[in-house]
Amino acid sequence: MPHLDIAPGESLFYEYDAPGAAGATFVFVNALTGNTGMWQGAIAPALRQAGHGTLCYNFRGQIETSFADDTALTPSLIVDDLRALLDHLRPPKPILVGLSIGGLFAARALLAGAEAAALVLINTLRKPGPRIDWLGRAMVELARLGGGRLVMAANLPMIVNPEQLSAMWDDAFEAGPFESMDPNDGLFRLMAESTATDWDFPYEKLSVPVLLMTGRHDRVFYVAEDVAELAGRIADVREVVFEDAGHLIPVERPERFTKELLAFADHLKTAR
Repeated sequence: MPHLDIAPGESLFYEYDAPGAAGATFVFVNALTGNTGMWQGAIAPALRQAGHGTLCYNFRGQIETSFADDTALTPSLIVDDLRALLDHLRPPKPILVGLSIGGLFAARALLAGAEAAALVLINTLRKPGPRIDWLGRAMVELARLGGGRLVMAANLPMIVNPEQLSAMWDDAFEAGPFESMDPNDGLFRLMAESTATDWDFPYEKLSVPVLLMTGRHDRVFYVAEDVAELAGRIADVREVVFEDAGHLIPVERPERFTKELLAFADHLKTAR
């Protein structure tokens, strides 16, 4: 399995398939609790069948990566790692696709000099403030007490559609007792460091086309007025609303999600 060595004993796991001659490369940037499996199940194969390339990878701290005990798994490190991976692979016509905080990491990588043809933000737009700070800290404490499954059990009713919620019941409640998370676990360290995330992003500085995907069943992070205000600061923006999905659009509605990515790639071709 391919890995990019970042530092002695530290590496990123990635899966890269180059595009055809006319295709773009969709670069998927996980949420903190995500991994490449979210994209590789149905979405990435369909994109590749349409002639596009895909690049899926895991942050240091996520599964199949290596990281040192004394490495702070901070938001800035995640951004730097994304830039290093893009510099290493040089995928043709990259379209960065970020879920939740992953969208913010992708946007910050662009402003830091990463090359990309476009950006897709999936339920990313939110304003900094006490509410976001509270949510971040609460999720860390839930993980400390009951692990990732407790975080999931506490939040899913407010962030996914009812159909998806029913499908995830067993994973949340029937997999045995909740267990506290090891403070040295990579996922816990990512969550703990994420409380320092700077959500005050200068969206008006984005110079590439941006596609916003918003799920209306997201009752935790989606604030309509904030999304509208922040979207209004983006020069070249398109928005797709999923009335039947919440925060985890790629999981909840993978087929339509893929169709919207393909439509965006076609739009970019005609807009040149």
